[in-house]
Amino acid sequence: SVLSSGINAEYGGAGVVPSKSYGENIAVFEPGARHTWMEMKGMYVANPAAMVLSSAFMLKHLQLHEAGDLLIKAVKNVINRREVQTRDLGGSSTTPEMTRAFLNELDTLYKNQ
Repeated sequence: SVLSSGINAEYGGAGVVPSKSYGENIAVFEPGARHTWMEMKGMYVANPAAMVLSSAFMLKHLQLHEAGDLLIKAVKNVINRREVQTRDLGGSSTTPEMTRAFLNELDTLYKNQ
């Protein structure tokens, strides 16, 4: 989609693009890219942003808008700060390091409300 292409261009890749799909009786939230990356298994190099953002969309779908918005803001802040970045974003941080950065930022945002 045009939106996904814009996000890819601005932030560096499919690892940051979340996805949400709605059916008549179901909603699915998942990363936009579905690479299996089996050769990367155990290397901890995947960008967790798309999964975290998909979770934020799920929270908003469940009417937990404030929690979803805080999670989205935490991810954006970490990515824009460019201090903790996985390889797809030009950095060398691991999946756990980037996940921890998201959680730390979320904690800070929550405490400063």
